[in-house]
Amino acid sequence: MAKYNYVIVGGGLFGAVTAEQLTKKGNSVLLLERRDHVGGNCYTYNDEETGINIHKYGTHIFHTNNREIWEYINQFSDFNRYQHRVLTTYEGKVYTMPINLGTINAFYNSNLKPSEVEAFIATKRSGVENPANLEEKAISLIGKDLYDAFIKGYTIKQWGCDPRELPANIITRLPVRYSYYDSYFDDTYQGVPVGGYTPIFERMLEGIPVELNVDYFADRAYWERQCDRLVYTAPIDRYFDYQFGRLNWRSVRFEVESLAVDDFQGTSQMNYADLKVPYTRIHEPKHLHPEKKHRPGKTVISREYSQIDNDAPYYPVNSEADKQRLASYQELARRERTVFGGRLAEYKYYDMHQVVGSALALCRKLN
Repeated sequence: MAKYNYVIVGGGLFGAVTAEQLTKKGNSVLLLERRDHVGGNCYTYNDEETGINIHKYGTHIFHTNNREIWEYINQFSDFNRYQHRVLTTYEGKVYTMPINLGTINAFYNSNLKPSEVEAFIATKRSGVENPANLEEKAISLIGKDLYDAFIKGYTIKQWGCDPRELPANIITRLPVRYSYYDSYFDDTYQGVPVGGYTPIFERMLEGIPVELNVDYFADRAYWERQCDRLVYTAPIDRYFDYQFGRLNWRSVRFEVESLAVDDFQGTSQMNYADLKVPYTRIHEPKHLHPEKKHRPGKTVISREYSQIDNDAPYYPVNSEADKQRLASYQELARRERTVFGGRLAEYKYYDMHQVVGSALALCRKLN
């Protein structure tokens, strides 16, 4: 007889929300996590020297227009009112991102009014009617000058390939505004948990057995015997032993440094658009918490480098070959009793609120 109703593989956001919800509905649940901590890429910790809350795997801002999701996550933490404002450095000058009226006027040394921007940008656009790739799509939206300055080099670093090899829809994630509005997200609800993300996971998983440093694949037959049903949130190709080949991911690594200055860059995230700069951005996490007083004369920064590492997946590449492989794996998954969910198991780029919404929907279905 199985010991648990569910064993959940993966202690990231999808796995934690699923564990909390299934337990709340009377199920017995065991959660397995390969790393030495829960929280997945949302994991945070307090720097011992400065007390600054560090986002180990890159800056995470919770943002959503969905009130249900916002109220759900607020059960586990208070959130500050931080709104994400990103800057980018290009050829030694700093500009606001995403591209807005301030960016355009600063770049062209102009004084355009909102009503004048569309006509001005129209003179910079290409005549491509059906953009077939990211570069063509970007130039059709903002023109070659802005594309070359702010998109091209950053994209090459981020994705490790020519932008002409990437699908056009990637660029649509980045808004272009004809006003001075420079908040990165438009969502009604935005913020960062006042104590970081890790306490959220600790509260979600309170009373739920969690096994850390456990590789499910080291003895998958054993773990499957422990439950009536498995919820799998790790990479879908790994579950099927890569029989159709590996799905490709872009990964990142972080170079963390403590500095004896009060404020290094004046913002939580500075992008670097120049191809000659090896990193894509620098994070300074103290700026995520303007409500806190930090130790003066000290800060922590984290340089982010893009790389290939399919064992540390961040962003799905989603090439045509990847899409074909994914379809084959999804067909196998439909024949399984195992439940697949989350960005790794679905091979999908998810923001945090989308992960929460997907997990809540799954749990309603399972019960």
